Amino acid sequence: MAFRTVVISSHSKIEYSLNYLIYRTAEIERRIHLDEISTIIFETANISITTRLLIELVKRKVNVIFCDEAHNPLAQLDALYGAHNSLGKIKEQLKWSSDIKGKIWSEIVKHKIYGQRVVLSKYGREKENARQLDLFLSDVKSEDITNREGHAAKVYFNSLFYENYSRNDDTEVNIILNYGYSLLLALFNRCIISSGYLTQIGIHHRNEFNHFNFSCDLMEPFRPFVDKIACRCFSSKKYSKDIVLDIFQQEFIIDNSKQNLVNSVNIYANSIFNSLNDGKLNKLKFPGYNDL
Repeated sequence: MAFRTVVISSHSKIEYSLNYLIYRTAEIERRIHLDEISTIIFETANISITTRLLIELVKRKVNVIFCDEAHNPLAQLDALYGAHNSLGKIKEQLKWSSDIKGKIWSEIVKHKIYGQRVVLSKYGREKENARQLDLFLSDVKSEDITNREGHAAKVYFNSLFYENYSRNDDTEVNIILNYGYSLLLALFNRCIISSGYLTQIGIHHRNEFNHFNFSCDLMEPFRPFVDKIACRCFSSKKYSKDIVLDIFQQEFIIDNSKQNLVNSVNIYANSIFNSLNDGKLNKLKFPGYNDL
């Protein structure tokens, strides 16, 4: 089972040989079996990568992320054909009813707000405002028509970091959040595509300029895990993207078992797909927040 997150951040040559990734610099050579790799992040442009290796990574559905000159995720590598029955999956996706999409979106929002409440009560600057999130949580309607998610987010981030905080601010804490959210988005993109669905067609997000509406929908309950890491950086005043990568090593409780991030995303996303197809909420499986 794949479990490694590999980050390549230095000038090197990366190639394939006999089911291994071969990492070479002027000083060292290392070998990693491809079946062990779940995610690989190329953080610099100063890397020579063979096409053969990229092909093998795609075949094994490894999550491959390329970063820009600022070391922020810029692109990912996905197969053109995510599933053998992708046409059938897309037809399913187009038939999902507004009723079940609205109900599932409200469940997603509830779990996201609950996760925010846990983070705020443990790490927030104004922990007492966690009670306000309880009120928003209890008032979530189908499709979240009263936008409890947006109201909760305002209270949450202002209490977690500083008053009048904005996600649009050019700050170190937002750099950390953006990096972590981008990694989550890449994981959900891969999961959706490999399952045969389209990332463009969401159940709530409908922005015609967003190629990843469905991914943005599904990733919401996992955002608090990134928020916790950003809060640690904010409290210590030590901002490092390397700390964000800890999320790949974290254990998640989902479906009554301990799983890593990649497996948790797959279990959760597949439960969403099953519920959308069956029209039943009892198949939903969300990550637990007790260990935040």
